[in-house]
Amino acid sequence: MTYVEGYLAERARASPLIDLRWKNEVVATEPHADHVTLTIATPDGEYRLEAGYLVACDGSRSAVRRHLGLESKGRTFRDRFLIADVRMAHDAPAERWFWFDPTFHPNQSVLLHRQPDGVSRIDFQLGWDADPEEEKKPGNIIPRVKALLAHSPVLKDSEFTLEWASVYTFSCQRMERFRHGRVLFAGDAAHGVSPFGARGANSGVQDADNLGWKLAAVLRGQAPDALLDTYAREREAAADENIRHSTRATDFITPKSAASRLFRDAVLALARTQPFARTLVNSGRLSTATTLHGSPLNTPDGDTFDGAMVPGAAAADARVTRADGREDWLLRRLGGGFTALVGADPVVEDALRGLDVNGFALTVLAISPAPARDALVDPDGAVARRYDLRPGSVVLLRPDAHVCARWRTPARAQVESAMRRALALAEGALPCP
Repeated sequence: MTYVEGYLAERARASPLIDLRWKNEVVATEPHADHVTLTIATPDGEYRLEAGYLVACDGSRSAVRRHLGLESKGRTFRDRFLIADVRMAHDAPAERWFWFDPTFHPNQSVLLHRQPDGVSRIDFQLGWDADPEEEKKPGNIIPRVKALLAHSPVLKDSEFTLEWASVYTFSCQRMERFRHGRVLFAGDAAHGVSPFGARGANSGVQDADNLGWKLAAVLRGQAPDALLDTYAREREAAADENIRHSTRATDFITPKSAASRLFRDAVLALARTQPFARTLVNSGRLSTATTLHGSPLNTPDGDTFDGAMVPGAAAADARVTRADGREDWLLRRLGGGFTALVGADPVVEDALRGLDVNGFALTVLAISPAPARDALVDPDGAVARRYDLRPGSVVLLRPDAHVCARWRTPARAQVESAMRRALALAEGALPCP
């Protein structure tokens, strides 16, 4: 994340569709049946702004959430962590290192991972009773870092300088509903998790992927307003999954009960000699996209398929070769709308070409194990394996690259019906609890 905000600001300034305003603070939010009115405070005074829809991405202390009298509920972990960025040169692999109850920091945990520009980030668990202001003082941080380095054969001779430090706590919580009329919540404003597993920023990006195409379709008149209800339903389920995984990781890293500590310590002891136990060590399962099993936008399978690319799954990438012989990646070849991955079959391909639903033109990508007419070559067979794609089979991806339907040999009408369902145009895909 070191450079991401700068890159995003540069792209925002370059886009004619974005009006980026600094030193603007939303101080009042007034929802109406057909629009939202905002009061914005600036150094030059206040002004009012009307919007058809408001996407509140204003962080864990969301002012918009407060204005509407809403709240997030969940669990706050009574623990404190010191985060210290240190600059040092070393030859250690770029891996996440975790210490549970090490001799240099007894009864607590420590995490270290590499960052850009020669910086390493270290997290020290401190306990709830630690004084944040005292712990942030260099005189207290530097001895901790020296003790860690002395413990490691790879790092023990490394010289370092302290770049930055802070003390944090965290919660695992979410809003009950992410949609409130014309106001939709996303990112930390909607949900929060522990930092273990990199689920915070990843889930925020996934919120944007999910909501962006749906909001655009509604504003363009390509889909009903009810499509936005499915944003809430899908991302609330994803938040629950992230919170569940994050809470389990936190309970393993910082056990808060005798039973949790007994389990953690037993796993660590067994992991020294037993391979099966190593899979139970939970230092933060890294974030993966949620499979939206219960989404009303999915068309249920009517045929038998193997593999993980079920309706609701985020599309898997794979190396492909273009018709001109250049190597590429599958996800880069997707259009901005619906895409049909077709196990190369000229009859099926021709039947689907030109299909359009409410202005969403279907992109047809033929996948072949060898060069064929207008097909992407699957040189390693990875696309075929991951999607269980046979000649004539079709996997339909919606605009945010989630699988929404698949067939062995579909008729054009079946694919059109699945696209309508994924746009909340079909009965059964409209309401959302």
